Amino acid sequence: MDLRVLRYFLMVAKEQSFTKAARQLNITQPTLSRQLAALEEELGVRLFDRGGHSITLTSEGQLLKRRALEIVDLEDKIVSEFKGGNESVEGTVTIGCGEFMAVEFLAKICKSYKEKYPLVQFAIHTGTADTITDMMNKGLVDIGLFLEPVDTQGLDYIRILGSDHWVVTMRADDPLAEKVAVTREDLLELPLILPERANIQSELANWFGKDFDRLNIAFVSNLGTNAGIMAMHGLGYPVSVEGAARYWRNDLVVQKRLFPEITTSTVIAWRRNIPYAAAVRYFIDEINAFRA
Repeated sequence: MDLRVLRYFLMVAKEQSFTKAARQLNITQPTLSRQLAALEEELGVRLFDRGGHSITLTSEGQLLKRRALEIVDLEDKIVSEFKGGNESVEGTVTIGCGEFMAVEFLAKICKSYKEKYPLVQFAIHTGTADTITDMMNKGLVDIGLFLEPVDTQGLDYIRILGSDHWVVTMRADDPLAEKVAVTREDLLELPLILPERANIQSELANWFGKDFDRLNIAFVSNLGTNAGIMAMHGLGYPVSVEGAARYWRNDLVVQKRLFPEITTSTVIAWRRNIPYAAAVRYFIDEINAFRA
């Protein structure tokens, strides 16, 4: 399968038109149609539903689009890693992380690294631990920032101790916003929004104890920003680590720490025994220097 044809396919999927895609690719429309017809024949599936003035992807086309994006992204990453000579370090360090306060620690490492290697670029992917792990295993992410507990088998990592506090998010005009901290009893009758990850929920189960089964769980959410928007509209009270909402306008939502207090450690991890490009190797050195 030709990578060039995959790029053609992605352009057609983006433009939803062979004519517009051909114009963007600077090739003729008949040439583009022949290339993609050959791709359909090679795969033995129909990739497009052709009708009216636009085309749409079939379910097989949607699957190929996801895989093609991964392949093209990986090809671009390989080219980037091998740019430049021995005189300078270039390329891209790709980082996957969630929304929690330890990102500030990561930012300090990136700043220090950038001062030494200004030609290196960073690509940040925000997602759940499962998504980031999957991308690391596929070679699409070099460094992962994970909230514990997390499976570190096959990884090297450093731990950032006590970096994130557990909080409850609420509207600024909510009566709970007047409190210094929020207790178990404050939450038992309220509609709660909990993290989606089961092992993270287990941390909360330990904190609530026997009352966990009594909770009114209105939503689960895999990212704090979405949960914060639900809280802003009065749909629930997210219980999570501090995360991105700390930087929101405090006239919209506020966060109050749990009492008794819970803190959670974070790990910065990378795959063990992988022949990384120079830009990534030096970034790992920078991480370990911060640990020292």
